[in-house]
Amino acid sequence: MTGLAPSRNEVDAKLRQILCDVLGLDPSDVADFDGDTGLFGHLPELDSMAVAGLLTEMEDRLDIIIEDDDVDGEMLETFGGLLAFAEAKVIEG
Repeated sequence: MTGLAPSRNEVDAKLRQILCDVLGLDPSDVADFDGDTGLFGHLPELDSMAVAGLLTEMEDRLDIIIEDDDVDGEMLETFGGLLAFAEAKVIEG
């Protein structure tokens, strides 16, 4: 990663934008997501095919590398889980 790592708020904002762009979600709906908002299994737009696109966009926009071993149901279960995962990956840089 080059330069300074994004702040927690920047990672949050980027992740919300990625969800809107990849899944076609309404930005006002995504703005209301909290840590307990269900994702995989709760959002019909986030199916197994969309997961690959989501992870690819996260890698590109957050400048991170997501290994196959990193991906599990828990990290995709809630917005809070996905955000915590993204933040940890950004810090790992």
